[in-house]
Amino acid sequence: MKRTNLAAMITAVLLLAACEKTETAAPPAALLTSEAVDHYCGMAVLEHPGPKGQIILESRDEPVWFTSSRDAVAFTKLPEEPKDIAAIYVSDMSRASSWEHPGNDNWIDARRAHYVVGSGLRGGMGAPETVPFSSREAAAAFAAKNGGKVVVFEEIPESYVLGADTSAPTGGDTGNEEESAISG
Repeated sequence: MKRTNLAAMITAVLLLAACEKTETAAPPAALLTSEAVDHYCGMAVLEHPGPKGQIILESRDEPVWFTSSRDAVAFTKLPEEPKDIAAIYVSDMSRASSWEHPGNDNWIDARRAHYVVGSGLRGGMGAPETVPFSSREAAAAFAAKNGGKVVVFEEIPESYVLGADTSAPTGGDTGNEEESAISG
């Protein structure tokens, strides 16, 4: 009889613990429109090439917008920025029409993306970019063509996203290469 009571108590405790760990779904990504303004530079997000980012905070109704996915990643690493992050989204460059037009609604969860760091392409403000893809294969194809290495969100070096390197890419980039860069 004691074993039956003990088993019932353990079952009840486990069920209670499972109920407490229920996760809520992340809020959906917002559609990128001409109204979106970058959190750091105050410029229109759509005026810049390359992948974009948006962060949904629990304390705000509107997303925090970024002209580059790199800046969205940097936001998460800066101690002075809010930490009530409900979701982080970046442009899925495997679904982008071009580097100049990465898309308005092809968002992916930044924490599940595969990034190319150290490529020859520059992001929204001319800085090195973290180029996000929904698959490791697409990221690897991009890296093979444009240089860099494939990492996941947690492996992006803090120094890479917080660094001040805004020099132009090397290798005679004419701009035309960016249009076909995402096609692998």
